[in-house]
Amino acid sequence: MNYQIFPPEEIKAEIQLPLSKSISNRVLIINALTGNKGTVKGVAKCDDSDVMCAALTTAFNSENDFGTINIGAAGTAMRFLTAYFAVAKPGSTVILDGSERMRERPIKALVDALNECGGSISYAGKEGYPPLKIEGKRLKGGAVTLDGSISSQYVSALLMVAPFMESGLTLTLTGDVVSQPYIAMTLSIMKEWGVDSEVSGNTITVPAGEYKPVDYDVEADWSAASYWFETAAFSFGDIKLDGLMKKSLQGDSRVAEYFKSFGIEAEWDAAGGLELSASPDITPRFIADLSEQPDLAQTLVVTCCVLNIPFRISGLSTLKIKETDRLNALCVELRKLSFLIECEDDSVLSWSGQRVPVTVEEVIIDTYKDHRMAMAFAPVAFFLPGLIIKDAGVVAKSYPGFWDDMRKCGFTLNEVADESLN
Repeated sequence: MNYQIFPPEEIKAEIQLPLSKSISNRVLIINALTGNKGTVKGVAKCDDSDVMCAALTTAFNSENDFGTINIGAAGTAMRFLTAYFAVAKPGSTVILDGSERMRERPIKALVDALNECGGSISYAGKEGYPPLKIEGKRLKGGAVTLDGSISSQYVSALLMVAPFMESGLTLTLTGDVVSQPYIAMTLSIMKEWGVDSEVSGNTITVPAGEYKPVDYDVEADWSAASYWFETAAFSFGDIKLDGLMKKSLQGDSRVAEYFKSFGIEAEWDAAGGLELSASPDITPRFIADLSEQPDLAQTLVVTCCVLNIPFRISGLSTLKIKETDRLNALCVELRKLSFLIECEDDSVLSWSGQRVPVTVEEVIIDTYKDHRMAMAFAPVAFFLPGLIIKDAGVVAKSYPGFWDDMRKCGFTLNEVADESLN
């Protein structure tokens, strides 16, 4: 499915945002570790959380042989389920597999850490990558060191299963720890489910114990909100976002602060909605370190370019092992729009204002099977009416209703057949 997008003349809309998949996936794992005795009142309705639910349902309803579970392109599910199956049902066996891209995403650091804790995980294919053969065991735990610069999901995966280790877990992180708000989110949710932890510098200690079932409400997704901040910045329209929390567990809630640089003011109304409005105060240059909010990178990079704001955005080292190499994807697709982006040390993107001629009449954005590429580029239709987003269905990974919400805002989406594209 490919969409050619035409913008409305003006926007005044209210958007009910999807629930946070980051919180949903953590709560699903923790509740499963209670034997599904808690009540989760709602989780994200998206591909990532759907495959998590399906995998955990298989585990709950099976005896010892779970067979092969394919989680597709869901990176969070791969990391969290690797840890879950390592401790769930001692004596059980599962092959955890994924998409072709998932088989290219490294997981060795997490496997090594779990095996050091007493796990039994081996590779059913290429060393260091899925698919994995996992045998459930009672892990001994203890002191483990992990490189924190690779992925915070490795850290969260270990922490969530730590109470089920005989000696608990003392986890020391080395390197420049990335996405720390996601680690804080994990520890906060664990505490709500009855497990305390102690943090001292880069060392996190979780004692042996058990989770206590609770009733839990999942808040809306600030990452999804970022595309509406971008839309507001391009349209000068009035947009209200529902479902967000002021005191959020999500590091991406900082999007409201970032978009002040682009003239967007965010105010909470009496009903708890977040109202976005435009002001003329726009920064002449944008500088940010996104090591704690890497999922905002595509939104912010595209926004800067379209608003003609030179930028330097650092802290992007994890983007190469996401759904695609997001650093390269941004450079390639923005060049189609004339912007010459520079990439430094596989962790910094910058733009000095340099542009190149556009040699095509019809701009077609490739999405690389990456939901965030589709959503970050869609609002560019305000400046390039008729912009085409290829493989638009990729938004189902995190925000299946995104295109419906675009229509709600007045965008016209015309489906374009594959054979019609150059």
